[in-house]
Amino acid sequence: MAITITEPAAQHVANFLANRGKGIGLRLGVKTSGCSGMAYVLEFVDILNDDDEVFVDKGISIIVDKKSLVYLNGTELDFVKNGLNEGFEFHNPNTNAECGCGESFSV
Repeated sequence: MAITITEPAAQHVANFLANRGKGIGLRLGVKTSGCSGMAYVLEFVDILNDDDEVFVDKGISIIVDKKSLVYLNGTELDFVKNGLNEGFEFHNPNTNAECGCGESFSV
């Protein structure tokens, strides 16, 4: 089981954590939402929970709770800039459908 991060995403997270002045990593999770059933959740983490799994890639700690890991195993987190738009993209091998806006998915 693993979660990975691209170099652009790692740099973006590292810069944000440095500017924030605290934090041990980035939490990646899922919640029930959106038109396809599940949505990604990203938040910065200051304290680990008992059910957290920690993956370190390119110097960034990616924290995932065990319940979300079932849906996220093998996911690569990327950060892309496309014209004036920028944001995280999820390359999740577990999805079988995504909504048109890319905000939600189903497995």
